[in-house]
Amino acid sequence: MKTPTASATGLPLAAARRAIGFAVLWLLLAGGSPTDLGAGAVAVVAATWVSLRLLPPSTSRMRPVALARLALRFLHQSVIAGADVARRALDPRLPLSPGFVVYPVGLSSGPGRNMLTTLMSLLPGTVPTGRDRGDRLLIHCLDIEQPITAQLTAEEARFVQVIGRRPGDG
Repeated sequence: MKTPTASATGLPLAAARRAIGFAVLWLLLAGGSPTDLGAGAVAVVAATWVSLRLLPPSTSRMRPVALARLALRFLHQSVIAGADVARRALDPRLPLSPGFVVYPVGLSSGPGRNMLTTLMSLLPGTVPTGRDRGDRLLIHCLDIEQPITAQLTAEEARFVQVIGRRPGDG
């Protein structure tokens, strides 16, 4: 008799977690009206099915404490950096030195790197625009005089803690 694989045994749990998450999201967006529950159930089933097809369950685990720390740091940093960007954009006396920085990302191509670049794009003053021939990220910055590479390295380290991977993982 064959023993079930890790992915086969983890699939029902992953599906249940995702369905609960989509149901909570639906309730938050739709307001929980009883007349909308049928449509919500269909949307939850469809979203769960699509998410399992596009991003199958993996062996890596999300770390909730690290995620909470990252979220708090992101909010704090967004407020401070957003105020700095607004101040620089509105005051012509303050220096702005836009340009590109090459960032040697530690995560290899794949979902982990895609999530990291999405996080980077939300940070005020930085936008990942592509990659160079060496597979390093090209980051457009409002001020290349700032320690952008060091900041992104710190953000990547925190992100890697959240997703439970090591640099070089996809």
